Amino acid sequence: MNIENAKSQMRKGMLEYCVLLLLKHRPSYASDIIQQLKNAELLVVEGTLYPLLTRLKNDGLLQYEWQESTQGPPRKYYALSAEGEKFLEGLDGAWNELSNTIDYLKTITPKLLEVKK
Repeated sequence: MNIENAKSQMRKGMLEYCVLLLLKHRPSYASDIIQQLKNAELLVVEGTLYPLLTRLKNDGLLQYEWQESTQGPPRKYYALSAEGEKFLEGLDGAWNELSNTIDYLKTITPKLLEVKK
């Protein structure tokens, strides 16, 4: 198995959650979201982000508004809707469960190996 493929699948699974986390704090436009993800070392291209934003908006999790820009055409700023905030709370719970499971397995696995010796 290729580690890069596995890492790519893990990133894809987390992308929706990461975008919603970013938008929880403040409305952002797509280029800003990409930059914030890049700062967090999660590389995403526009061709991946725009369809995700559209799907989240169509699912009622995001809303947007156009804002004038001093550096070109108006920009579409995305923000969480009330439904998106509730959905994010559910993802937070799921993330905590997964994180606890991984932490547990990382801790218990060496102990299990010691028992088998």
